[in-house]
Order: sequence, then structure tokens, then C-alpha cells
Amino acid sequence: MLIRLVVNNLFSFGSQREFTTIPNNRLKTLNHHKYEISDDLNILKLSSIYGANGAGKSNLIKSLDLFQHLIVGEEIPLYYKKSKFKFGNQKENSLQTFAIEFVQEGKPFYYGIQLADNVVATEELYISGLGTKEDFLIFERKTDSSGLTEIKFLEDFENDTKSQVLKSVLLEEFIMPNVPVLKLLSNRDNKFLIDVKKAFAWFSDTLQIITPDSKPRALAHTIDINSEFKNYAEDIMCSFNIGISSLNTEKKKIDDFFGKDNENDKDELIRELEKSPKKMLTLRSTRGDEIVVVKEGGEIWVKSLEIEHKTSNNKSATFALTEESDGTIRLLDFVPAFKGVISREKVFFIDEIERSIHPLLIKELIKKFSLDDNTKGQLIFTTHESNLLDQELFRQDEIWFAEKDKNGITDLYSLSDFKEHKTIDIRKGYLNGRYGSIPFLGNLTDLNWHKYDTDE
Repeated sequence: MLIRLVVNNLFSFGSQREFTTIPNNRLKTLNHHKYEISDDLNILKLSSIYGANGAGKSNLIKSLDLFQHLIVGEEIPLYYKKSKFKFGNQKENSLQTFAIEFVQEGKPFYYGIQLADNVVATEELYISGLGTKEDFLIFERKTDSSGLTEIKFLEDFENDTKSQVLKSVLLEEFIMPNVPVLKLLSNRDNKFLIDVKKAFAWFSDTLQIITPDSKPRALAHTIDINSEFKNYAEDIMCSFNIGISSLNTEKKKIDDFFGKDNENDKDELIRELEKSPKKMLTLRSTRGDEIVVVKEGGEIWVKSLEIEHKTSNNKSATFALTEESDGTIRLLDFVPAFKGVISREKVFFIDEIERSIHPLLIKELIKKFSLDDNTKGQLIFTTHESNLLDQELFRQDEIWFAEKDKNGITDLYSLSDFKEHKTIDIRKGYLNGRYGSIPFLGNLTDLNWHKYDTDE
């Protein structure tokens, strides 16, 4: 579960900014939106982030996505090279900072990392004291400009002879200046690094990011092996009243799928599959459908999603994913998200949640999650959809705004900063510019539509 995250010198965050899910104690509405982390700390289950186009709200999710790729993929993504804030003094502000406080398996962690160009300058992991007691060091790593890395572990590790041998081997053979060590340490079989495994699992499993370009992932396989999920997915898709009657998996043995003319492609795919820890690969077919290649019971299967539609006169037809509308595909992407965030302690970040979806439909989905007393995960999203600005669905501290200043720096602030009454129409106030974070439209009145006409 996310407590807070801090970014600096990333995309439009030219100075340090913080996003938090810690509730404002002044507010007494929607108390079931608060999850109890400890006797002294609650966190919120829902957050929406508003802002004009170009204000930088999506950059918060892009920053998190970048560091998830960095930590889990163990490489600095190519687009990182263009991620530094471009209006600052590059010599004075060379470090890029990302820090996050979260809870995994009931334990609070603080993880921070600083990049200096292609070098991980600092990286640290602590068990968080949550502001009431001292943080407990798990490891702290520093790399200087020459690429020399030093690492310090918790005291018990440093005092253990075998662990010191492991430390020497890691420094000499495995730790590289441009790669974080969190995943590397999580894979070590050392009794003092058990908490590192938990912390890494937050990035690799708990955190889920859905961008506007995301596609449903491994749905065909999940629907094939998990009847509970299949029933849930069918129920929710059928309830949208878009003509879908069932979701099914087309399943073929790999020999039948490739035929006899593509032996080389098949053999290469099998080699890649055997390297996969989960013995599963997700690929795109030539027509754009997702196909899942998986090894089950000693056989290799190729699976794809089939979507059945029925008309009012009970005629049915099967469609591939590429034959569905953008809105239907987007809704399919939300099925595992809402299933996960309701029943498990997952953290879903969704960029532009309303994209390709009717405003009334997205509001009903958010309403269902908001009013449910038994949810377990967190849902955090960016949006332009003003119909969601409803105090019956959101606490004031769950509504955030992003706005750029005259220097191009994105600021983040909460509606709770304005101390509005719980009955006020916040949608009207937002559209009237009361909270900022809306487009400035003044220049459009002077727009000369015909200035660039070329027709004679």
C-alpha cells in the first residue's frame, strides 16, 4: 500500500513535490475510505488527480513507471535520458530523486534512489518508523563519479562473517554503477535480507500501472485457468450492456498453431519460453491480438481471447480483441484492475481513467469502489472528468490538483488545502477556476479562424 511518494528533477517536477495518501485529520467524511496501518497512521484508498493538459499530472505516474522499470528491469530506460527537468540549471541540479514510503505484508518501508546521469548515486532502503520512531536501516548504497560503489547493511548483516563474504562478492562481481541493487539483493538467500524481498515485491507485484496505451495482459490465460475470474469478468463486462455475452479462450497446441512451415519460429519461441521464470510469454500476433504462450502439464499451448456478442434476437458471433472498440478494450483492461483492487492489497495507478469510456459508466465504476466497505487495495488515477468531483464519492483529501507555475514547474496540492464545507459543489467551483488547475482559455477569443485559409 502506498503512503507517499516524492519526486524531484523528473519531467515537469523541477523542484521537490510530494503526493500522499495520508488523510487530513480535520475531515470526518467517508471514514470507510481509511485503512488502518498502525495505531498512529491511516492511509486513503482512493485518489484522483486533476489538471489542465500539459499541467504535469500524468508526469507523476510516468515518474513512478520509470522507476518501476528501473528497479524491476534493472536497467535505466532509454526515455530516462530525456526525463530531467529542462528549465532548470542542469549543472546545479544534476541529481534526480525518487523516494517512496509504502507498506508490504504489514511492514512499512522507505525506499529512495538518486540518479546522476547514468549512475545510481545513492540508493537506500529502511523499515520506516512512520514518523513516530527512528527508521531502521536495511541497506544504503553510494556510487561516486568514478563508478566506485560502497554499500552498508544493517548491523546484524555487517557483524556476520558469511554475510561479509557475500558483500565482498556482490561488490566485486555483481553490483554495477548504473543498476539499482534492490532486485539483486532480493534474490540473495540471506536471513538478514528477508525484508528486501518484501520491499522488492511491492514494485514487482503490488504496484500496477495502467497507461492510456496499455492493453489487457494475459487475459486469455487467466480466463482459461481461473473460473472465478472468468465469471467475474463476464459479469462485469455483460453489466456494461455493450453486447458482450461471454469471454472465452481459444487454445491450441503450439504445433497446431505454427504448422509445419514455421519450425524455426516455433523453436525460437520455445527457447524463450524455457528461459521465462513463469514459463509464460505474452506476444502480439500479426493482426495485433495478444497471444499467450504457456507451458502446462508438459505441453506448450498458445491461447488467445475470444469475445462473444449476442443480439436481441439471440444471434451470436465471436470477435477477436482487435475487432472491438477502443472503449471495450479499455474496459477489459480495467477488469483485472478492479478485481485486484477490491479483493487484494494492490495499488493501481491509472492514467486518464476516463479515456474512451462514457462519463456515466466511469462514474458508476468509481462509485461502486468508493461505497464498498470491504475493499482492500488503493486506486489512484488522473482524469479530466469533472463529473467525478462529488463529495459523496471522494473525501476532500482524495482530490488532488496539478498546475504549472510560470517557470514550468508542476505543483501538487489537495482540495483539503482549501478547507471547503462538505456540502459545497466542488465541481462547479473547479470549473469556475476556484482551485486553479484548469486551462486558460482567454487567447481563444482572439483566434482568427480564417487567417490560414488557402482556398481561393
